[in-house]
Amino acid sequence: MVGQDLFVPAALTLAVALAALCGLLLLLLARSRRDRDRVRAEADRSRAESADLRARVDALAELVAARDRPGPEPEYLITRVGEQGPADPLPPGDGRIEGRLFADIVLRESVVKAAALAHGVRLAMRPETRNRIRFEMRREVKRARRDRRDQLRSLRRERQARQRAEEVA
Repeated sequence: MVGQDLFVPAALTLAVALAALCGLLLLLLARSRRDRDRVRAEADRSRAESADLRARVDALAELVAARDRPGPEPEYLITRVGEQGPADPLPPGDGRIEGRLFADIVLRESVVKAAALAHGVRLAMRPETRNRIRFEMRREVKRARRDRRDQLRSLRRERQARQRAEEVA
């Protein structure tokens, strides 16, 4: 009786454990199936999006290729030889302009030139421009000094080599 008393709870525990294990297995299978379906749906969406993007890229490539194709070269006409129409395109007149118009044209041109000059001077006088010019000048002076020193050294070497050659000879 003692063995049977232990067997029933052990069998019952084993049955409950097996049922829990089967339930867990079924739950895992359902979850993996759901995940697999979700991944497949996502892959299908990605494929559709990829196909759409591929179609758009192909359309753009065709558009660019069509735009890059050279069309018929236009013929430019520099002179009016051979055209029908008035021989003198300028309106008749003595070719003079009135004084106010001339003064206006001259003043506008002068004002534009003066404004451009003032803008250039203003840019040249900015501190960062002056500092950059100063830096470049210092660098150029150092380079020139270095070049002169190198040239002087090479001339001294050549002179010493000639003197040695004369002493030997």
